Formats: sequence, C-alpha cells, structure tokens
Amino acid sequence: MPAKTTEITTDEELATIADETALSARRVVAAYAADADECRMLLAMLGIAPDEPAA
Repeated sequence: MPAKTTEITTDEELATIADETALSARRVVAAYAADADECRMLLAMLGIAPDEPAA
C-alpha cells in the first residue's frame, strides 16, 4: 500500500500542523513523565518546551 500524503499549499497550513503536532507531543510527554522536572527535560529534549513566562 502506498504511503498516504497530504499536499500542504501554504506556510500557514504547515505552521498549523506543526502547532497541532507539538501540542499532541506535549500531552503525551505530560501524561507519561514521572514528575514536572522530567516533563520539562523531555519537552526540552524534543525542542517543544513551552515558552518562558514574560518577566
């Protein structure tokens, strides 16, 4: 069976998909992390750590 592909036509669509994927990944990491420190470490390793709060 051939791989399923979806044509992305704009940068905005690509950004939306990236945001949705990052959100899903954050949820998975949060669900399986043993504690908050491990969660932050794993998110940072994946490059999807939440933004730092404004000072």
